[in-house]
Amino acid sequence: MPFSHESFFREAVLRICSSLDIDKALERCLEYVKQFIPADSMHLSVYLPDVQMLQFVAVAGEGYEVTNADAISVPAIDWEAPENQRPGMPFVHVVNDPANEPEVETVLHQLNLSSDFSVMVMHLYLDGSSIGEVAVRSQGTHKYTEEHGRLFVLLREPLSIALANALKHREVVRLNELLADDSRYFQQELRAKQGQEVVGAEFGLRGVMEQAQQVAQLDNPVLLLGETGCGKGMIADTIHKLSRRAQGPMITVNCGAIPASLLESELFGHEKGAFTGAERQKRGRFERAQGGTVFLDEIGELPLESQVKLLHVLQHKEIERVGGSQTIALDIRIIAATNRDLAGMVSSGQFREDLWYRLNVFPVMVPPLRQRKEDIPALVRYFLQHKAVELKLPSRPKLPSGALDKLMAYHWPGNVRELENFIERALIQTPGGELEIDSLLDNLLQTDGTRGSWEPEVNSNQLPSLETVCAEHIRKALRRAGGKISGPGGAAEMLGVHPNTLRQRMDKMGIAYKRRLRNRF
Repeated sequence: MPFSHESFFREAVLRICSSLDIDKALERCLEYVKQFIPADSMHLSVYLPDVQMLQFVAVAGEGYEVTNADAISVPAIDWEAPENQRPGMPFVHVVNDPANEPEVETVLHQLNLSSDFSVMVMHLYLDGSSIGEVAVRSQGTHKYTEEHGRLFVLLREPLSIALANALKHREVVRLNELLADDSRYFQQELRAKQGQEVVGAEFGLRGVMEQAQQVAQLDNPVLLLGETGCGKGMIADTIHKLSRRAQGPMITVNCGAIPASLLESELFGHEKGAFTGAERQKRGRFERAQGGTVFLDEIGELPLESQVKLLHVLQHKEIERVGGSQTIALDIRIIAATNRDLAGMVSSGQFREDLWYRLNVFPVMVPPLRQRKEDIPALVRYFLQHKAVELKLPSRPKLPSGALDKLMAYHWPGNVRELENFIERALIQTPGGELEIDSLLDNLLQTDGTRGSWEPEVNSNQLPSLETVCAEHIRKALRRAGGKISGPGGAAEMLGVHPNTLRQRMDKMGIAYKRRLRNRF
């Protein structure tokens, strides 16, 4: 077939469109083009004007010591300026003698090239917008003529389309990888939280739940205070579910469980090669939580150097990955929890005062189980039901007579978590029939060493107050009446008082009565 501009264009386009892999397509295009244009190598790249960097997208041929993941600094070139135009070759910049063009000196140094070469650079446009450039390079000076430039210009439109498609394809691949990564991560989180609910929300935790509802719709930080095992994580999850971020992720970080050397990488992510073992880019917990909530459990265990970076996140809502320079804007809400005295840690210099004030905007105190013993019956029944399913027991074992009174008399220093473990241990030891709890309670008392009986926790030199005894007596009557106050079999009848009188006393003592206890079970 005789050579013509039309045949050159057609054959080159066929090679550009021969593969979805832009590297293969560019390699095939180069193999054809070099028959008519001096070309040892060819590259496609995008120009980043804000930082004056050239990001390589595809590289074909020999001579470049770069890959398509590298970027180099380049001087800003006004492609529309008359001095950068050639007759019949708009958008093409020809460099036949680099030694006489000082603006390319930085490019030569970064690519480890001598000045003994010629290059043609063509700016690529699509829909009137600049998207990047393509360049061909040949060893030796004064290699390119006007005819070479005219042929090169013919490839501007197909190469512009190829570059735009390559960028879109890579973005789709990146988003698919992020989606798959998030899917794996959130499936693990979902399995961990599946079936969880706040037991006691209507009774012992009623005040806490009211605070949670009050703050949920806002975006300010929340600080949950309370002993280990009292359910701070469940309250954090509830705040997230009640917030406008409920459709976003809820990412939990146990600040005390991550080694200090890995904490920043886990929180902020890292770039490939940021440290030994960083074989690929990794997004941190903050970045994964975009549009959602980050729950920082055991915030008191956070090292001082990490506290500085957390303060920056709270103030500016942005991060940088370890080993990176790009700022990533965040749209997250932070909930922190601790069982430690943060105010005391501030005084002793273990916790930053400015971070403390940032976190302590809306503190919520989650009471220990010994202060809300009216929740124990509901918790026991909840754990019996769910643990029996987890252990694949054929039927749910029953509690022996008087068991709830004994469980409510114990002070549970490990709170809800200790009670949960106790029920699971009892189910393992007596998987069928009636649960045996007396021996397990004896073991708890011996291990605890602070109590010798199942009596309520009081100072050994001081009797409980009359109000405390009355409150406990009322709660016991309510449990026996199934939460019923008035009418036959109600708590008021058992106690020999008028129902309204009982309600007034319950209000004064902070005992809930609006819903019956049996509704919780």
